[in-house]
Amino acid sequence: MRKLIMWNVVTLDGYFEGEKSWDLSFHGQVYGKELEEFSLIQLNSADCLVFGATTYKGMADYWTNANEDEGDVAKYMNRIQKLVCSRTLQTANWNNSIIVKDAVLEIPKWKQEGNGDMFVFGSGNLSESLLKANLFDEIRLCVAPVFLGKGKLLFQEGIPEKNLNLIETRALTTGGVILRYGFQ
Repeated sequence: MRKLIMWNVVTLDGYFEGEKSWDLSFHGQVYGKELEEFSLIQLNSADCLVFGATTYKGMADYWTNANEDEGDVAKYMNRIQKLVCSRTLQTANWNNSIIVKDAVLEIPKWKQEGNGDMFVFGSGNLSESLLKANLFDEIRLCVAPVFLGKGKLLFQEGIPEKNLNLIETRALTTGGVILRYGFQ
């Protein structure tokens, strides 16, 4: 069975987005060669990306219009299988995308198929639902050395208490820290 892994960049105070939709300016605090290499390693271990509708629309718009500087990451993002978890979205036109109406019911079936890992990028509401349903195998966060004070928290409603096992920490020269956790 393949793993379902959450990957997000967050601030020290738990925000994964600024006050405005797609305000990810704090990502610049951690982005660099090391994070790019880590991202490529993750993508190479994956054969499926999972998004909520809002993140899907933003990612599709960005990556289908990415310039050549984005290189290997853009090629991979446009090629890989994508699941869009949405009860309202009717079409998903980004290459290799499938709409899943009930993520909590469908994701376990998808975990049984394929050879690579499944990654959830962004998608705070979806991530919270999948976490509450105990569907994640691993949580990966890159913590940016910044306090936003306001914006969109990664977990809006809060989640039940869960104990985690630290798998890896990786300090970046940009000041960010990558944290990998599994579940007990």
